[in-house]
Amino acid sequence: MNVKKIELLAPAGSWEALEAAVNAGADAVYMGGRAFGARAYASNFDKEEMAKAVYFAHMHRVRLYVTVNTLVDDSELGELADYLLFLNNVGIDGIIVQDLGVIRLARKIVPELPLHASTQMTITNSSGVDFAMAAGMERSVLARELSLKEIDAACQRGTEIETFIHGALCVCYSGQCLMSSLIGGRSGNRGRCAQPCRLPYKLLNGKGEDMLAGKDAGQYLLSPKDMNTLHILPQLIETGVVSYKIEGRMKRPEYVAVVVDAYRRAIDSYLAGDYRVPEEDLANIEQIFNRDFTTAYMVNRPGKEMMSDRRPNNRGVLVGRVAKLDKQRSKAVIKLDKELHLGDGLEFWVSVGGRVGTTVTEMLKKGANVASAAPGEQVTIDVPKGVRLNDRVFRTLDSRLMAYAGQFFGADAKKRIGVDAVVTTKLGRPMTVVLTDDEGNTGYGETDFIVEAARKRALDEATVRKQIDRLGTTEYFLNSLQFVHDENVMVPMSEMNEARRMACEALDAARLAAFAPSRTLVHGYKEQLTPGAHKHSGASSKLTVHCDSVAKVNAALQAGAERILFGGDCFNHQLPTNNDYAKVAEMCRKAGREVAFATPRIIKEAQLTYFAKLFACWQELQPDFVYINNNGLWPLAKKYPELKLVADMSLNIFNSQALEFWRENGAASAVLSPELTMTQVEHLASVSPLSLECIIQGRLEMMVSEYCVGGSFLGDLHKGECRFNCREQLFLGDRKEARFPIATDQFCRMHILNAHELSLVASVQHMAEIGVTSLRIDGRNYDEAKLAELVELYRKVLGGAVEAPENLPGTTRGHYYRGVM
Repeated sequence: MNVKKIELLAPAGSWEALEAAVNAGADAVYMGGRAFGARAYASNFDKEEMAKAVYFAHMHRVRLYVTVNTLVDDSELGELADYLLFLNNVGIDGIIVQDLGVIRLARKIVPELPLHASTQMTITNSSGVDFAMAAGMERSVLARELSLKEIDAACQRGTEIETFIHGALCVCYSGQCLMSSLIGGRSGNRGRCAQPCRLPYKLLNGKGEDMLAGKDAGQYLLSPKDMNTLHILPQLIETGVVSYKIEGRMKRPEYVAVVVDAYRRAIDSYLAGDYRVPEEDLANIEQIFNRDFTTAYMVNRPGKEMMSDRRPNNRGVLVGRVAKLDKQRSKAVIKLDKELHLGDGLEFWVSVGGRVGTTVTEMLKKGANVASAAPGEQVTIDVPKGVRLNDRVFRTLDSRLMAYAGQFFGADAKKRIGVDAVVTTKLGRPMTVVLTDDEGNTGYGETDFIVEAARKRALDEATVRKQIDRLGTTEYFLNSLQFVHDENVMVPMSEMNEARRMACEALDAARLAAFAPSRTLVHGYKEQLTPGAHKHSGASSKLTVHCDSVAKVNAALQAGAERILFGGDCFNHQLPTNNDYAKVAEMCRKAGREVAFATPRIIKEAQLTYFAKLFACWQELQPDFVYINNNGLWPLAKKYPELKLVADMSLNIFNSQALEFWRENGAASAVLSPELTMTQVEHLASVSPLSLECIIQGRLEMMVSEYCVGGSFLGDLHKGECRFNCREQLFLGDRKEARFPIATDQFCRMHILNAHELSLVASVQHMAEIGVTSLRIDGRNYDEAKLAELVELYRKVLGGAVEAPENLPGTTRGHYYRGVM
């Protein structure tokens, strides 16, 4: 068994959760500050609390990481820089980051602060790990869509790999979701996801018919089950993963305690050579919170079996059924399948749909009050209205489990470090106190008072022990005491207390220094946070059209497109061939237009070889640009020096520091995030060292997912092969009757598109004037005729031939005039 060090990494959204994580056996904890973290709605920690948390965690040999994993606007860079200085100086063990601008700034001003690539960076292959390493990451947190084999490949790259092992899953690849942003203005990339994936949807066809009516399916079609890897943890450990991450910074401390406690035992049993998970741990994990469980894509492609389509939140544990009902007295007899206790929270899944809940405050068994009842027994309890005979009863809160979890946090749960004390009192010398912990670290304290002969009562061991044992405000408890003394001596109690305090502080310092390496304190920064004004060259803006078929390329060229962007995620399900790329290049050259080739957002390990060969083919075709959408493709593409690379939209470019990063890494141009406002675009265009592109027309992608709702619920994908095969256009219908088109690409990934087309036809002249050099129409969701019509319109507006309409019917201006939270 060749296993690297293993780190069990727990979440903490509050002080109580931090205590629970440390006391339950976490090796490391990740938490957020009050800003720049991807869980803005957690309690989170202010600077004073964070300093206290570093002390507490390090004293107990637990690493502490802080999330700085949101996209940052230029106006926030000053606050960010000050925050990075604080995190560095307070001793945080590493920060978890998404924004490449944040990464660049951190490397400049706090170079000793370790950086971890967030799962929001969408690292989907081993080359993505290489990219993160080159960018300065000590650790990469992989996308949650990877298989064990793909994780193993990532672990071979020579850096630390972190994976999620338990908790909530996103249905979209992290870092690629704009659904919350576009629907409600609350951006997941800015830490304020409203979780629209947990809402009900209908699966509709082009006629508006519900495709799942009468089928075995719920309405929560985008709501995954929770991840639980206890059954496959040995296989995961053997891939070489270093850090095992539990999701849950929004969860209560009892959840943290129970989950960490169970995984600590599981990992320890593996390391001891006898992997086992007690049934009690499995039951506790299920009870504390579950949407039912899945291993996501680690073992197979589970289709609908990965989804919690009938319930998007905690479903609890089935404990029995309603055997008898007295509606007049609102009482029911429950036949139990599991134990039940006073204080348990119950939910009845009523026969006519919906759920009603109650707390067990009284329980009768054979007419007598009882505090608990066993499986197979029948008990009478009070029930709410709506309960019917034979309804299933689920326990959503287990009072005994909550009491058990409560032992891991709070004043009564303090986990202390044993110390051995040696107290020496010699006449004519100061009294000395030496404290030694279990690692051999020592702390020394002495009195100002010189030991003298006792006038009344001499010091004895009981008196000394009582004073040295007063460690309540420290992290220590007195393990043993050795009292070395002359006869008949005395020392004032206040002096003894002061010597003990000095020894504790000295031991703190020694213990902290032994655990965390010293780091250079940084008190300021010289880095210019935003570059100076960049003079626009005056070149006119090009109209770029993204096409996924040769026929659309032809239509776009005929209508006046000046640059064709071909390939990438193709919504016609067809993988472009080398001949297709050659034909498109020839068509563009004949028309005197620029040609660019696009790459998909998601590249899995097995596809890296294909794209390496494709880049070689592209180098021969000599396109004007190659647009890179997956960070793992950047190192591969740079091996072909003749390719001019563009950092595309899915790389979430939000600030001038990110633009500087891409310039330094060889980009010829960059595509800005569609979450930016026009004001932000104007600013970035004025300072950007690169030429910029913005999307102006088309349906923005809200999600890209390895899960396909059509294949899962209509094609039995969980059985190994899809029988739906994209035979008709599908839409997701929400509660407000919006219809979101579903597109499937050539790799059978699902793309959910916005219900409304983005249209900036009234603003394109302004965008050209401020220096945006490429304006993109996404033509992948249009037919040839509609695409040609749009290209011609924009061409005329840009050329001044027609007056721009204020807004095309049924369209949106996206975030350009409505920012994100």
